[in-house]
Amino acid sequence: MCTVTVLRRPADSWPLLLAANRDELAQRPWRPPARHWPAQPDVIGGLDVAGGGTWLARNDRGVIAAVLNRINTLGPAPGRRSRGELPLLALAASSAGDAATAIRSLDPLAFRPFNMVLADARDAFWIRATDGSDENGRAEVFVESLPEGLSMVTAYDRDDARSPRIRRYRPLFAAAPPPRPEENDWRSWIGLMASREADADAGPGGAMTVVTATGFGTVCASLMALPADRHANPVWLFADGRPGDQPFMPVDS
Repeated sequence: MCTVTVLRRPADSWPLLLAANRDELAQRPWRPPARHWPAQPDVIGGLDVAGGGTWLARNDRGVIAAVLNRINTLGPAPGRRSRGELPLLALAASSAGDAATAIRSLDPLAFRPFNMVLADARDAFWIRATDGSDENGRAEVFVESLPEGLSMVTAYDRDDARSPRIRRYRPLFAAAPPPRPEENDWRSWIGLMASREADADAGPGGAMTVVTATGFGTVCASLMALPADRHANPVWLFADGRPGDQPFMPVDS
Protein backbone atom coordinates (compact mmCIF):
# COMPACT_ATOMS: atom_id res chain seq x y z
CA MET A 1 0.00 0.00 0.00
CA CYS A 2 1.94 3.03 -1.23
CA THR A 3 1.11 6.51 0.03
CA VAL A 4 1.00 9.84 -1.79
CA THR A 5 0.43 13.04 0.19
CA VAL A 6 -0.24 16.29 -1.69
CA LEU A 7 -0.40 19.85 -0.37
CA ARG A 8 -1.89 22.35 -2.82
CA ARG A 9 -1.33 26.06 -2.16
CA PRO A 10 -2.22 27.92 -5.37
CA ALA A 11 -1.20 31.35 -4.04
CA ASP A 12 2.19 30.19 -2.75
CA SER A 13 5.52 30.42 -4.55
CA TRP A 14 5.60 26.62 -4.20
CA PRO A 15 1.97 25.73 -5.02
CA LEU A 16 2.47 21.95 -5.12
CA LEU A 17 4.25 19.81 -2.50
CA LEU A 18 4.18 16.02 -2.72
CA ALA A 19 5.47 13.18 -0.55
CA ALA A 20 5.41 9.53 -1.62
CA ASN A 21 6.41 6.30 0.11
CA ARG A 22 6.64 3.26 -2.16
CA ASP A 23 5.67 -0.10 -0.62
CA GLU A 24 6.64 -3.18 -2.60
CA LEU A 25 8.01 -6.71 -2.37
CA ALA A 26 11.67 -6.42 -1.47
CA GLN A 27 12.70 -8.88 -4.17
CA ARG A 28 11.08 -6.90 -7.01
CA PRO A 29 13.99 -5.07 -8.70
CA TRP A 30 13.92 -1.33 -9.30
CA ARG A 31 16.23 1.56 -10.10
CA PRO A 32 16.31 5.12 -8.67
CA PRO A 33 14.89 8.04 -10.64
CA ALA A 34 16.68 8.82 -13.90
CA ARG A 35 15.91 9.21 -17.62
CA HIS A 36 15.33 5.49 -18.15
CA TRP A 37 13.13 5.65 -21.29
CA PRO A 38 14.81 6.56 -24.60
CA ALA A 39 11.40 7.00 -26.24
CA GLN A 40 10.53 9.64 -23.61
CA PRO A 41 13.80 11.49 -22.91
CA ASP A 42 11.94 14.29 -21.11
CA VAL A 43 10.74 11.92 -18.35
CA ILE A 44 12.59 11.29 -15.09
CA GLY A 45 11.31 8.50 -12.86
CA GLY A 46 12.05 5.39 -10.88
CA LEU A 47 12.29 2.25 -13.01
CA ASP A 48 10.38 -0.93 -12.19
CA VAL A 49 12.76 -3.40 -13.82
CA ALA A 50 10.23 -6.23 -14.04
CA GLY A 51 7.51 -4.23 -15.80
CA GLY A 52 9.60 -1.56 -17.50
CA GLY A 53 7.42 1.26 -16.17
CA THR A 54 7.43 3.44 -13.08
CA TRP A 55 5.55 4.21 -9.89
CA LEU A 56 6.45 7.93 -9.85
CA ALA A 57 7.86 10.22 -12.53
CA ARG A 58 8.03 13.83 -13.70
CA ASN A 59 8.42 15.34 -17.15
CA ASP A 60 10.37 18.45 -18.10
CA ARG A 61 7.11 20.37 -18.55
CA GLY A 62 6.44 20.19 -14.83
CA VAL A 63 3.88 17.37 -14.67
CA ILE A 64 4.09 14.72 -11.94
CA ALA A 65 2.43 11.30 -12.24
CA ALA A 66 2.18 8.63 -9.55
CA VAL A 67 0.36 5.29 -9.65
CA LEU A 68 -0.76 3.15 -6.71
CA ASN A 69 -2.45 -0.25 -6.50
CA ARG A 70 -6.02 -0.42 -5.24
CA ILE A 71 -6.73 -2.59 -2.21
CA ASN A 72 -6.15 -6.34 -2.68
CA THR A 73 -4.69 -5.96 -6.18
CA LEU A 74 -0.97 -6.40 -5.57
CA GLY A 75 0.99 -7.88 -8.46
CA PRO A 76 0.29 -8.54 -12.15
CA ALA A 77 -2.67 -10.44 -13.63
CA PRO A 78 -2.92 -12.43 -16.88
CA GLY A 79 -4.28 -10.36 -19.74
CA ARG A 80 -3.78 -7.04 -17.97
CA ARG A 81 -1.17 -4.41 -18.82
CA SER A 82 1.33 -3.29 -16.22
CA ARG A 83 0.13 -0.33 -14.18
CA GLY A 84 3.67 1.03 -14.40
CA GLU A 85 2.85 2.09 -17.97
CA LEU A 86 0.30 4.60 -16.71
CA PRO A 87 2.63 7.40 -15.54
CA LEU A 88 4.51 7.19 -18.83
CA LEU A 89 1.25 7.49 -20.76
CA ALA A 90 0.24 10.46 -18.62
CA LEU A 91 3.58 12.23 -19.00
CA ALA A 92 3.24 12.44 -22.76
CA ALA A 93 0.95 15.38 -21.89
CA SER A 94 2.01 18.97 -21.31
CA SER A 95 -0.26 19.62 -18.32
CA ALA A 96 -1.89 17.72 -15.50
CA GLY A 97 -5.30 18.45 -17.03
CA ASP A 98 -4.32 16.94 -20.37
CA ALA A 99 -2.76 13.97 -18.58
CA ALA A 100 -6.01 13.37 -16.68
CA THR A 101 -7.96 13.49 -19.94
CA ALA A 102 -5.63 10.91 -21.47
CA ILE A 103 -5.96 8.51 -18.53
CA ARG A 104 -9.75 9.00 -18.40
CA SER A 105 -9.99 7.72 -21.97
CA LEU A 106 -8.37 4.36 -21.15
CA ASP A 107 -10.26 1.08 -20.87
CA PRO A 108 -10.39 0.32 -17.12
CA LEU A 109 -10.35 -3.42 -17.89
CA ALA A 110 -6.94 -3.13 -19.56
CA PHE A 111 -5.26 -2.77 -16.14
CA ARG A 112 -5.76 -4.07 -12.64
CA PRO A 113 -7.49 -1.46 -10.45
CA PHE A 114 -5.37 1.58 -9.67
CA ASN A 115 -5.22 5.02 -8.13
CA MET A 116 -3.25 7.83 -9.72
CA VAL A 117 -2.18 11.31 -8.68
CA LEU A 118 -1.45 13.77 -11.49
CA ALA A 119 -0.22 17.27 -10.69
CA ASP A 120 1.46 20.37 -12.01
CA ALA A 121 1.91 23.82 -10.47
CA ARG A 122 -1.66 24.81 -11.44
CA ASP A 123 -3.87 21.70 -11.13
CA ALA A 124 -3.93 18.30 -9.47
CA PHE A 125 -6.15 15.24 -9.85
CA TRP A 126 -6.91 11.95 -8.17
CA ILE A 127 -7.92 9.13 -10.50
CA ARG A 128 -9.57 5.86 -9.48
CA ALA A 129 -9.87 3.01 -11.96
CA THR A 130 -11.96 -0.02 -11.03
CA ASP A 131 -12.84 -3.23 -12.90
CA GLY A 132 -16.19 -4.04 -11.26
CA SER A 133 -14.71 -6.35 -8.61
CA ASP A 134 -14.93 -3.90 -5.67
CA GLU A 135 -17.86 -2.58 -3.69
CA ASN A 136 -19.05 -0.11 -6.33
CA GLY A 137 -19.48 -2.92 -8.87
CA ARG A 138 -18.52 -0.76 -11.86
CA ALA A 139 -15.68 -0.79 -14.34
CA GLU A 140 -14.82 2.88 -14.70
CA VAL A 141 -12.13 5.53 -14.67
CA PHE A 142 -13.17 8.26 -12.24
CA VAL A 143 -11.34 11.62 -12.19
CA GLU A 144 -11.57 14.18 -9.38
CA SER A 145 -9.76 17.49 -8.97
CA LEU A 146 -7.77 17.70 -5.76
CA PRO A 147 -8.94 20.59 -3.60
CA GLU A 148 -6.69 23.20 -2.08
CA GLY A 149 -5.00 21.99 1.08
CA LEU A 150 -3.93 18.48 2.01
CA SER A 151 -4.97 15.23 0.33
CA MET A 152 -3.74 11.70 1.01
CA VAL A 153 -4.09 8.66 -1.24
CA THR A 154 -3.30 5.03 -0.40
CA ALA A 155 -4.94 1.90 -1.83
CA TYR A 156 -8.35 3.29 -0.91
CA ASP A 157 -10.16 6.42 -2.08
CA ARG A 158 -8.75 9.90 -1.49
CA ASP A 159 -8.77 10.78 2.23
CA ASP A 160 -10.63 7.52 2.88
CA ALA A 161 -10.83 6.81 6.62
CA ARG A 162 -11.05 3.07 5.92
CA SER A 163 -7.30 3.28 5.43
CA PRO A 164 -5.66 3.03 8.87
CA ARG A 165 -2.70 4.99 7.53
CA ILE A 166 -4.91 7.86 6.45
CA ARG A 167 -6.80 7.81 9.76
CA ARG A 168 -3.59 8.16 11.74
CA TYR A 169 -1.34 10.24 9.52
CA ARG A 170 -3.51 12.65 7.59
CA PRO A 171 -4.22 14.73 10.71
CA LEU A 172 -0.51 14.69 11.54
CA PHE A 173 0.48 15.94 8.10
CA ALA A 174 -2.25 18.58 8.26
CA ALA A 175 -0.94 19.83 11.62
CA ALA A 176 2.74 19.76 10.65
CA PRO A 177 4.51 22.96 9.54
CA PRO A 178 4.63 22.90 5.72
CA PRO A 179 8.05 22.18 4.22
CA ARG A 180 10.04 25.15 2.89
CA PRO A 181 11.64 23.99 -0.35
CA GLU A 182 13.41 27.31 -0.86
CA GLU A 183 15.35 26.60 2.35
CA ASN A 184 15.64 22.85 1.75
CA ASP A 185 13.67 22.36 4.96
CA TRP A 186 11.54 19.22 4.83
CA ARG A 187 12.04 18.16 8.45
CA SER A 188 8.38 18.09 9.42
CA TRP A 189 7.44 15.74 6.58
CA ILE A 190 10.57 13.59 6.73
CA GLY A 191 9.80 12.67 10.33
CA LEU A 192 6.29 11.60 9.37
CA MET A 193 7.44 9.74 6.27
CA ALA A 194 9.89 7.71 8.36
CA SER A 195 7.44 6.87 11.14
CA ARG A 196 6.87 3.19 11.89
CA GLU A 197 4.16 3.89 14.44
CA ALA A 198 0.69 2.46 13.81
CA ASP A 199 -2.55 2.25 15.73
CA ALA A 200 -2.84 -0.90 17.82
CA ASP A 201 -5.59 -2.39 15.67
CA ALA A 202 -3.96 -1.52 12.32
CA GLY A 203 -0.93 -3.80 12.11
CA PRO A 204 2.29 -2.77 10.34
CA GLY A 205 0.33 -1.58 7.31
CA GLY A 206 -0.95 1.32 9.38
CA ALA A 207 2.52 2.86 9.61
CA MET A 208 3.95 5.30 7.10
CA THR A 209 7.14 3.28 6.73
CA VAL A 210 6.11 -0.37 6.56
CA VAL A 211 8.36 -3.15 7.85
CA THR A 212 7.09 -6.74 7.81
CA ALA A 213 8.52 -10.25 8.14
CA THR A 214 7.14 -11.23 4.72
CA GLY A 215 9.50 -9.13 2.62
CA PHE A 216 6.84 -6.57 1.74
CA GLY A 217 7.41 -3.03 2.93
CA THR A 218 8.56 0.47 2.19
CA VAL A 219 11.46 0.37 -0.27
CA CYS A 220 12.00 4.06 -1.13
CA ALA A 221 10.50 7.53 -0.79
CA SER A 222 10.28 10.88 -2.57
CA LEU A 223 9.70 14.52 -1.69
CA MET A 224 8.77 16.83 -4.58
CA ALA A 225 7.94 20.51 -5.01
CA LEU A 226 6.82 22.48 -8.06
CA PRO A 227 7.45 26.25 -8.25
CA ALA A 228 4.99 28.86 -9.45
CA ASP A 229 7.80 30.51 -11.43
CA ARG A 230 8.13 28.45 -14.60
CA HIS A 231 11.78 29.51 -14.85
CA ALA A 232 12.62 28.09 -11.41
CA ASN A 233 13.76 24.52 -10.92
CA PRO A 234 11.46 21.91 -9.40
CA VAL A 235 12.66 19.92 -6.40
CA TRP A 236 12.91 16.15 -6.12
CA LEU A 237 14.55 14.53 -3.12
CA PHE A 238 14.81 10.74 -3.10
CA ALA A 239 15.51 8.23 -0.32
CA ASP A 240 17.12 5.15 -1.89
CA GLY A 241 15.66 2.84 0.75
CA ARG A 242 13.43 3.24 3.79
CA PRO A 243 13.09 6.85 4.91
CA GLY A 244 14.81 7.14 8.24
CA ASP A 245 17.37 4.53 7.20
CA GLN A 246 18.44 6.37 4.03
CA PRO A 247 18.78 10.15 3.57
CA PHE A 248 16.81 12.16 1.05
CA MET A 249 19.16 13.27 -1.72
CA PRO A 250 18.53 15.48 -4.78
CA VAL A 251 17.60 13.69 -7.98
CA ASP A 252 19.93 14.63 -10.84
CA SER A 253 17.73 16.12 -13.55
